[in-house]
Amino acid sequence: MEYAYITDTGKVRDHNEDSVIINENKMGEVLLAVADGMGGHCGGEIASSIAISHIGDRFRKISSVGTKEDAISFIKEIVSEANVLLYKYTSEHKESSGMGTTIVLAIVTKDFLLFGNIGDSSGYVLRKNKLHKITTDHTLVNLLVKSGELSLEKAKEHPRKNVLMRALGATSTVEMDIFDVERDVDGIMLCSDGLTNMLDDEQITKVLLDNDISIEDRLKKLVVKCNNRGGTDNISVAFLKDGVNK
Repeated sequence: MEYAYITDTGKVRDHNEDSVIINENKMGEVLLAVADGMGGHCGGEIASSIAISHIGDRFRKISSVGTKEDAISFIKEIVSEANVLLYKYTSEHKESSGMGTTIVLAIVTKDFLLFGNIGDSSGYVLRKNKLHKITTDHTLVNLLVKSGELSLEKAKEHPRKNVLMRALGATSTVEMDIFDVERDVDGIMLCSDGLTNMLDDEQITKVLLDNDISIEDRLKKLVVKCNNRGGTDNISVAFLKDGVNK
């Protein structure tokens, strides 16, 4: 099992509000998570850091997530705890009003693969040389697409495409979508929208399949490509190669 992650400020923003983590526990189970923060004075950076730190710490403290049902409960529990921490922080630091973060995570074991997300950071699997998006964005534009009020083509250029309908820390309680995914995949990728707003699936896939370079260098290459196209946002990617079917 090989994995790596990268986060970069990009070319336009003056600081990085993304946070990323990959942890492996004693049983060889792996947690990947990406958070893209927003709001308040340095609020985005704080929000994503609090969320990722808590989720990572909780995962490290357990020897195993247990059964699939146990793992689903565990995901919901740690995300709910992170939400409470963020909500408490904003109530105690008024300058951080409006602070929140997206979160996308995956848990990989020898028996199952689970994804979870809140917001518009995305989870993908690489299967038979193609990238498949697993998660669903919680955005206003995606809601309009689902209702038939907006086409996919127009959604890409919509001026409010980054308006979130759901975020961690925005309300006292939050619901995370959980996805149970078949294990016959060749890779798992999580990313903030700083990647997907700059590169399409075909461009990303081509880099991820470049076996002539290490996975660390593949992620660096993705960041360079994003920045060469303007780097308008922070860019974060976590990638696990050949992790669940080998």
